Amino acid sequence: MSGLLNKILIVDDSQLIHSMYRIVLNRYNGCRIVDAMNGLEALDFLSREHDFDLILLDINMPVMNGIQFMEKISKENIYRNIPIIVISTEGKEEDTLRALKLGAWGYVVKPFKPFLLYELIEKVLAKKPPYLAGTTSV
Repeated sequence: MSGLLNKILIVDDSQLIHSMYRIVLNRYNGCRIVDAMNGLEALDFLSREHDFDLILLDINMPVMNGIQFMEKISKENIYRNIPIIVISTEGKEEDTLRALKLGAWGYVVKPFKPFLLYELIEKVLAKKPPYLAGTTSV
């Protein structure tokens, strides 16, 4: 493992996806995972805790979607150093480019093989954005 993860914010409206990410993130022994079900809930966590090492973000969510969340945090300098990996069913080039322009360090299209997410996290931890993962299904 090339980097150290202490705290990760998972932002997705699917409990199943949260569980899957936890399996992948189990490789990062001892890291704390915080779960948010939408962008607004994630903003609330960020307003109280600024020490996240990584955000895994879905695009399609109720209340506040991933793009709206990224638009909000992109205006705040305090969040600029937190890498964001967007993981979404939206695989269109325009969606990918929009997320990357808003500061995403990586983009993965669902469904994907778990090892692709792990590899992308490793690249992001090496601080070399942006990265795109393949669209290989589970």
